[in-house]
Amino acid sequence: MRHADKNALITGAGSGIGRETALRLAGEGARILVTDVSADGAAETVRLIEEAGGTALAAVVDVRSREQIRAAVDVARAAWGALHLLVNNAGVVTEHSFETLTEEAWDFVFDINLKGQFLVAQEAAPLIAESGGGAIVNLSTVEALVVVTSTGTAQPHYNASKGGVPMLTKALAVELAAKNIRVNCVAPGPIATDFFDYESVTSPEALEFMKQRLLVPRVGVPADIASAVSWLLSDEASWIDGIQLPVDGGWLTR
Repeated sequence: MRHADKNALITGAGSGIGRETALRLAGEGARILVTDVSADGAAETVRLIEEAGGTALAAVVDVRSREQIRAAVDVARAAWGALHLLVNNAGVVTEHSFETLTEEAWDFVFDINLKGQFLVAQEAAPLIAESGGGAIVNLSTVEALVVVTSTGTAQPHYNASKGGVPMLTKALAVELAAKNIRVNCVAPGPIATDFFDYESVTSPEALEFMKQRLLVPRVGVPADIASAVSWLLSDEASWIDGIQLPVDGGWLTR
């Protein structure tokens, strides 16, 4: 199996892309430490993994808290003695235009989307190194590269916070290469999840425009992203380091 005998920590794994990625990696042999700010969401992901025959543990983690992150890494160390894979998936967006954006909203989004990835990587990397190395995948977005206004406004705080992820990825790839840790980034396009259904939150005109932008004429689903993340974490991608991989149905091609 692709990830047999590997241990993975996934943030934001209580729903959406994070949950789908946890299920995918578990189905491919990995033991999963499911972390999420929602205890109920994390517990449900663990239940689904175990129901499918996999192995998982849960930890409540707000990625703004170094103490909670460190405690989660300690759970992996105590339970399994090693950590090989990290998926920095936790993220957030709030609906603010440039004119209405507050400092509090700016800081909230940056603290989760960018600083949170830094904190999680900094706490997890030593155990990954002790375990012989491994791989990290950070989640960015195509909105790190282009401004998308399908919901009616730009999201400058979201664009800027996610725009920092590819450069954080490159910097970590350079520094952690000596520890046998690869670091890459996946940039999802429009993905429909339980919390963000493009069919309901966008106007028919905006939805049609979005589909016209896509070379693959459908909105993405979490499994599209989980597939890419799993591959980048695997030995099949062992000569790939420091990249941002768009998984966007061809959005950025037009």
